Amino acid sequence: MTILAIDQGTTSSRAILFDADLSVLKVAQQEFTQHYPASGWVEHDPEDLWRTTLESCEAVLDGVAPPAALGITNQRETVVIWDRDTGEAIHNAIVWQDRRTADFCAELREAGHEAEVTARSGLLLDPYFTATKAKWLLDQVPGARARAKAGKLAAGTIDSFLIWRLTEGRVHATDATNAARTMLYNIDTGAWDEELCRLFDVPVEMLPEVRDCNAEFGECRLFGTAIPILGVAGDQQAATMGQACFRPGMMKSTYGTGCFALLNTGATRVASQNRLLTTVGYQIDGKVTYALEGSIFVAGAVVQWLRDGLKIVRNAAETQPLAERADDAQEVILVPAFTGLGAPYWNAECRGAVFGLTRNSGPEEFARAALQSVGFQTRDLLEAMKADWSSGGDDTALRIDGGMSASDYAMQFLSDIIDAPVERPPVLETTATGAAWLAGTAVGILPDMESFAAGWSAEKRFEPDMAEDRRSASYAAWKRAVEATIGFAS
Repeated sequence: MTILAIDQGTTSSRAILFDADLSVLKVAQQEFTQHYPASGWVEHDPEDLWRTTLESCEAVLDGVAPPAALGITNQRETVVIWDRDTGEAIHNAIVWQDRRTADFCAELREAGHEAEVTARSGLLLDPYFTATKAKWLLDQVPGARARAKAGKLAAGTIDSFLIWRLTEGRVHATDATNAARTMLYNIDTGAWDEELCRLFDVPVEMLPEVRDCNAEFGECRLFGTAIPILGVAGDQQAATMGQACFRPGMMKSTYGTGCFALLNTGATRVASQNRLLTTVGYQIDGKVTYALEGSIFVAGAVVQWLRDGLKIVRNAAETQPLAERADDAQEVILVPAFTGLGAPYWNAECRGAVFGLTRNSGPEEFARAALQSVGFQTRDLLEAMKADWSSGGDDTALRIDGGMSASDYAMQFLSDIIDAPVERPPVLETTATGAAWLAGTAVGILPDMESFAAGWSAEKRFEPDMAEDRRSASYAAWKRAVEATIGFAS
């Protein structure tokens, strides 16, 4: 028996077919166009998301027996509003990276609303999250607010849009992890928060029903037979489950377009004093597990910039040999704040900056600075998590995944700069693995949480191998670069 996982990401849509041992049988992937209508704005055409998802599923299911269940994981915070009758979106999806609502967030912050928003949602007032983007769509698309009041429109994150399309309009639902990223959901009560919906002027009637991660989300009948949708989770929470980080104190970091580190805090909701996010790690069988999260906007995207912007590499694999040839006498630091700085700074106005350039700086130094920027940013997150999480825990290793974790150079530097072991699993598709595990356990063909955790193993373990004086000096130089970047944006 097999499980189909949909992994709808920021730059591509993938379908992965797993067997009952969670081994990957087939993978299909399609990239889609990124739209940048203005500086700091990022959009996707929802039809591109749907087409690439559908065609990827068709490709992996071609010639094989129907899967027993379907799981979905998705880019979080990206919002779509669509017509309930036709299923057509009223505008492009506004992507999690988009900064167009930064001024509105600043207004709310200056008006004193952030403390209440954080108390209810666990999040900070930032354009990263769904709520202000949904408000922008309702305010800016002609007739949208009137149609919403008349009950003609539905709103949701990408999982909800896909569920609607996959079930042919029969189900409008999301899971608790995606709901917790909207800034409209109360993570204590486990329901849409009427006060937050009023603050952001988003009608609660537009929003999907919130279910457990391992709940039933209807049936997909588009591939010749009825396939139950039995698992849904936002990509970072799905990766947390895919990495078997089920005990409080365990931590994973995913390196995709951005970087997202999650620390399992169990049944305890930890209020961050260091501008981290408190969120739902997962919700299974009605039980909520919380997490602290640090979000970095640019990780793998910095390599894409080297490739597509500077054109100094043709593919990501070329960055490692370039970095290894960099001049040790130069200390070039890249702060990749292309769309602002995420945790723990949360500065939407910052833009990227490079420090320490000399006449001899070239592609090698840029490649090294790009890869090292991911390690520096991760240390920022871990320093904040250590300050917030007082319960300790016996898990000192950081579990990593995502496309950029394939770079031995970047992951060795990560281990060096955080001064802790870093563990990489055999299969880097941990977001899809998490979605498949949810669906597979729901249908009874995959192991339960305890057995799944016991079977987790590392393909490679990176140990720190950097002198303490060099580590301290390098990180101090990074902190100075960040301070200068923030100062320039002020």
